[in-house]
Amino acid sequence: MSKTAPRRRVATYNIHKGVRGTGPAKRLEIHALKGGVAHLDADLVCLQEVRAHHHGDARRFHRHWPNRPQADFLAPDGYEVAYRSNAFTRGGEHGNALLSRFPLLDVAHRDVSDHRLEQRGLLHATVDWAGAPLHVLVLHLGLFHGSRVRQVDALGDYLQEKVPAGERLLVAGDFNDWREQLDPAMQGLDLRRAGMARTFPARAPLFALDRVYLRGLSALGSEVPRGAPWVRMSDHLPLLVELEAQ
Repeated sequence: MSKTAPRRRVATYNIHKGVRGTGPAKRLEIHALKGGVAHLDADLVCLQEVRAHHHGDARRFHRHWPNRPQADFLAPDGYEVAYRSNAFTRGGEHGNALLSRFPLLDVAHRDVSDHRLEQRGLLHATVDWAGAPLHVLVLHLGLFHGSRVRQVDALGDYLQEKVPAGERLLVAGDFNDWREQLDPAMQGLDLRRAGMARTFPARAPLFALDRVYLRGLSALGSEVPRGAPWVRMSDHLPLLVELEAQ
């Protein structure tokens, strides 16, 4: 591995739609999240549960609700944004996003919903990493183990179809894998996990639900920001990984 190989930082973060709490205690956290994303100083920020819009929350927080989609609002100056909706509800829609310090070459989406009660999808963005393509897939897997297994199978089908075998690949997101059962299936796709840091629940993390898997890249280290204000902004903590090209 070359000592001069470029190093980058990637973050994955489930932002819980930019709000916390329920009923009268519901509060808007999207402005704090904007500062949190900037503080991460990651070259690639993979986000889940990102609102495109929501009429009810926009009315409730009308004085402070952003006047643009959350992905665009959260992006630091100079970052490019890729977003695709996964779930369409009565009040609005939400999905996955990538905020990239590097140019986006292409953006695609694949529906991987396993049943009608959970709408799930893959966001696929190709970025320019030091003159070579890097494929970044952002996902949020289902709540049931059988669904997650089938969604990893769908991921494998998608990679075989859309991602050339010799090109670098990064898959990040909320895997909802409470019992640590998905690593063998991901290894079967030639994807290696970058660390095992606990990120959920934010106040007292017990589970490593938020993950980064790599092909053609090496993980030099990982970290999870803790304490205030992170415990307020989402029920997940962000995961940061430092990367180096092989």
